[in-house]
Amino acid sequence: MTASSYDRIGQAYARFGATNPWNERYDRPAIHGLAGDVAGLDVLDVGCAAGVLSEQLVTRGARVVGVDGSPVMLAFARERLGDRAEFHLADLALPLDFLADGSFDLVTASLVMHYLEDWGPVLRELRRVLRPGGALVMSVHHPEGWHWYDLPDYFATTLVDDTWNIGGTPMDVRFYHRPLGAMFGALRGADFRVDEVVEPMPLPEVEAEDPRVWAMLTTAPRFLYFRAVKA
Repeated sequence: MTASSYDRIGQAYARFGATNPWNERYDRPAIHGLAGDVAGLDVLDVGCAAGVLSEQLVTRGARVVGVDGSPVMLAFARERLGDRAEFHLADLALPLDFLADGSFDLVTASLVMHYLEDWGPVLRELRRVLRPGGALVMSVHHPEGWHWYDLPDYFATTLVDDTWNIGGTPMDVRFYHRPLGAMFGALRGADFRVDEVVEPMPLPEVEAEDPRVWAMLTTAPRFLYFRAVKA
């Protein structure tokens, strides 16, 4: 479902995802802030899309394996990084059998978990591939979004249909709203210990580059960030 949406507008999304302020000035800086120093670490980049975050992690000294459900996005990622990272096609709703137990120090999951109705199986898989003391750093849509989509029940995990404007190209997407308690419950249920929860601010450059986006990102929470450690 989601992969096919990304496949249909692959070129437009790859270009948009690399440069728009939501991703480049807001999401990725927050992911890096929670990940900390990645030099010498083995990192699994879940939902790597066109490989922008993967490339930034490699530049910071990490050894990166990326997984994504879109063949088109993976083609862009491989073109971007060549042999500097390894990429695999994978459905996160299924076991990641090609990844060994305890093979990563860090897992990043940038704006991907809200596409999954059930977090339990994938969180258990991500815990499995982490080494003891390894961390999961992830961003998701903020649960406050239930207001934006006029949902009738904050506490229900609800499928949302939306249309995004990707560089002038409409893109139909489906994702799940879930309440904050359900997020914490899923992480605890998979034996993760939540170290940090962050509602970040965008980089200051956004104020001059796009005042409208600056106003949106500095007055209401849009994304929510977790750093969770393998217990």
